[in-house]
Parts: sequence; structure tokens; C-alpha cells
Amino acid sequence: MQGIINRLVSWFRRRFPRRTPPPPFTKSAENPIIAPESRNGWEAWQTFNPGAIFLGDKVHFLYRAIGGDGMSRFGYAASRDGLTVDERLPYPVYEHRMTGRAWSVFSFASGGSWGGSEDPRIVRIGDEDVLYVTYTACDGGLRMGLTSIGIDDFLHRRWRWRRPVLLSPPGQVHKNWVLFPEKIRGKYALLHSINPHVSIHYLDTLEFPCDACLTSTYQRAFRGSSWDSWIRGVGAPPIKTPRGWLLFYHAIDERDPGKYKVGALLLDLEDPERILYRAEQPVLEPNERYENDGFKPGIVYVSGAVVKDDTLLIYYGGADSYVCVASAPLDAFLDELVRASKPSLKRRMMTLVKR
Repeated sequence: MQGIINRLVSWFRRRFPRRTPPPPFTKSAENPIIAPESRNGWEAWQTFNPGAIFLGDKVHFLYRAIGGDGMSRFGYAASRDGLTVDERLPYPVYEHRMTGRAWSVFSFASGGSWGGSEDPRIVRIGDEDVLYVTYTACDGGLRMGLTSIGIDDFLHRRWRWRRPVLLSPPGQVHKNWVLFPEKIRGKYALLHSINPHVSIHYLDTLEFPCDACLTSTYQRAFRGSSWDSWIRGVGAPPIKTPRGWLLFYHAIDERDPGKYKVGALLLDLEDPERILYRAEQPVLEPNERYENDGFKPGIVYVSGAVVKDDTLLIYYGGADSYVCVASAPLDAFLDELVRASKPSLKRRMMTLVKR
């Protein structure tokens, strides 16, 4: 009898494994790694929401900065170990030149500036000798901007940015669009929404003769009583792993309003509009002083992520005021994400169809 019970218990545990969140990220004891600098007027108020890329044995950052004139610009910093900043330039390296009305209440609400460029995401696509940067441009609304720079110019601090293109229509509010770091089925892939589903534009080129004005399907849809009941948008550009595209996103729990928390998804490598796994609990929450003492308390906003020495490093803005970093072993994080997540129904149905 006891043997039957043991077999039943073993079957039940395999069939219904206990779901726990992936291993928590370890927040650096050195946080924040970038803070406002009063000697530099352009970044005296806030420094936050960094884009990051691992290139030439360094992690390079473009971070959003706001100073006394209320404009949002990008600063540059770099780190050899990914955890402490070794280099930081005293001047801004990118500023969006507005083509429409600069002042915007939407911009102030989204981070505290009255105009400029917000929340850069950096990506290199394949082996191209170019870095692409998507960002939010305060230009006829909060629109999505795209610019680029040659890798050699970037590494040698020659800030020869290509003329920006506005990807989204005027008069609309759009944020959190990211490029995949390689082509999907021979095309550039621009992820522009994950609410109510993953939506991607597939493009033959990123060389637009004028503004592209792509349409996004973002909706303010809610996911019942889950912790991510209101999904806001994508965090860092996707990271390719053997298990799928690893994607972080920002969400709000209606039971814990006023806080941004971070979730994780794994998307299918060949069809990234398919969600394979979703973490059932947030992987990053605002529970440190530097995440709750700033312009917007209770905010953790991941906008950069790299893999260095088999370690996953995520870079985020704390309280819309500081740049911070957290880390986790990549393989252990992925193993637990897959083990503890419930595969999507869509994936199961497609598997049955294939059979």
C-alpha cells in the first residue's frame, strides 16, 4: 500500500511541480552605480533607465539624464566588470532635435522632463558594424525614435549619430519598442507591444528615407488577478539563449498599485510571437532605498541586459533617479524559469496540431 502511495505522490509531483519564481537577482552592493552629478548641470537632477551593450570587453551604457533645464538627454558610461563604472563622460552624447512641439505633459509624467529623448535601448544586429538605438522621443507626442552609430565611432567616442527616424505616428503615446539582436527569417524584427499579445513588425530595412509611422497594437488590457495584471511594456532588448528569446517586461499589480515590477518571458526562437514560458512571480521588485527614494518611488525599470562570463546582468532605473545593476547565473535562471513556469496553452495546441 505504501508503495502505491509513494508512486502516486511521485507522479503528482512530476505532473504538478511546485512553481516558484526563478532565482532572485542579486542587487549589487555598489548600487546605485550612476547617480546625478551636481557639477554637470545637464544631469544634476536624475540619471536613470540605461541601455547597455557588451562590446570590446566592456559594458557600455547610454543612460537618460535630466538637469536644470528640464530636458532629457543621454549620457555615456562604461564598466569593465559590469558592476562598477570605470568611465563616465561629463557631457551628453545624444540629444534629440525636435521637429514638432517640444514641451509635453506626457514626457513630464513619464519621467520628469519636458522634452528630449528618453529610455535608450542599444542593440547590435548580427555582425553589422552599426549600433541601433530605439528611444522615446518627445516630438509631437511621446513617439518612438530610431538612430544609429558606427561601432568604431562609438568605441572611439565620436558621436556621429545618424539622423533619427520617428517610427510611430504623431499625436500618439508610444514607448518600449525594441529591436531583436539578429534577423528573424531574414528580416529585422521590431517588437512594439506585448499587451494583449506579442506584436512584432518584420522589416526589410532600417534605412528609412523619412519617418516610418508604424502602427502599434498596444492595449490597456488586464490579466485577471495575476501579479502582472497590467503589463506596461518591454524592458531590455531580447537576449538569445538555447531555451528561447529571454525578454524582461514591466508590469503593475493592481493589488500593489504605484509600483513597477519586472517579469520574464521566453519566446520561441523561430516564431518570437509565441510565448513559451512566463515567470509566475516578478523577478525584480522595488524594495531598496534607492528604488523608493527619488522622483518616482517604487519604480524598477529594466532597459538594458547583457550576458558576461555566463552571468546575466540587468541594468535598471531606480525610482526614476538612479542607474542600478542586478545579476544572476544565466543557466540557473533559465532552468528555474522553464521548470517553474506553466507552458502557454497556445504552445500545447500548436504541438498537438504538428503531430
